[in-house]
Amino acid sequence: MDDRGGSFVAVRRISQGLERGSTCHSTSAEVVAGSAAWLGRGLSCVCAQRRESDTRPSFDLTPAQEECLQRLQSRIDIAYDSSVAEHQETLRALWNAAFPDEELHGLISEQWKAMGWQGKDPSTDFRGGGFISLENLLFFARNFPKSFRGLLWKQEGDRSMWEYPFAVAGVNITFMLIQMLDLEAVKPRTIVGAIFLKFLSENESAFDLLYCITFKLMDHQWLAMRASYMDFNTVMKATRRQLERELLLEDITRLEDLPSYSLLTR
Repeated sequence: MDDRGGSFVAVRRISQGLERGSTCHSTSAEVVAGSAAWLGRGLSCVCAQRRESDTRPSFDLTPAQEECLQRLQSRIDIAYDSSVAEHQETLRALWNAAFPDEELHGLISEQWKAMGWQGKDPSTDFRGGGFISLENLLFFARNFPKSFRGLLWKQEGDRSMWEYPFAVAGVNITFMLIQMLDLEAVKPRTIVGAIFLKFLSENESAFDLLYCITFKLMDHQWLAMRASYMDFNTVMKATRRQLERELLLEDITRLEDLPSYSLLTR
C-alpha cells in the first residue's frame, strides 16, 4: 500500500493469552468504512514502512477475543462502494453531522471540499481506509461533536497558512491505526496490539474511540510542532510514537485512562 500515493491537495485554513475480558460488549454507537488518499507529494503513508523480513512475537487469544478481532477485521475488509445504499446513507449522515444547517446537493458535489476531501467525490479518497474510515469519522462527529467541529474548522491554536485537509487526514489516521495495531494479522504480533485487544474485548467500539483520541492527539502534535501541510508525515510519526508510549503505561486499564483522552473532553 505504500506505493499507492495519490495527489495531495493542500487546504488553506478557513478561519475558523490475554486474560482480561471474556466477551465482546457491543455498544449502540454506529460505525462505517472506506479507502485512503495519502498526504504529501511523493510521501508514503508512514504506517506502511516496515520490512517484510521483520520477525515479531505473537500473542495467543481466548476464543472470545479472537471473535472480537474477527468482527473488527470484517469491518476493515469492507471497501467503500458508492453503489451501496448503506454507504451512501452513511456519507450523507456524515455531512449532516458536520454541516447540520447546510443542505447537501449530492454525493458528488463541490461542497465536499469544505470538509477536506480532495475533490467533489469523497469516494475517491477512501482507497486505503475502506468503509471503516467513514465509520470512524461519523463516530467522531456523533460522539465528540465539539472536538470534531473544532478540528474541522481548525478553531484551536496558532495555525499555519496551509493546513492538513480534515477528512483526508482522518482516512490516513484509520490506516495508521490498522497498521500500528497489526489488525490484519490472525493474532497480535506487537505488545500494543495485544494491549488494544484487551480493550476491544470489553468495548466493541474501542477502535472508533481510539481513532477519536488519535485524531485529537495528531492535531495537538501538529500545533506543538508548528507544522504546515508538507510536515504531515512527520506529525503522524510523532503521533504514533506518543500513542504507543501511552498504551504501554502500566496504569492504563481502559482507553479513557490514556493521557490523550483528556484532549477530547476539553
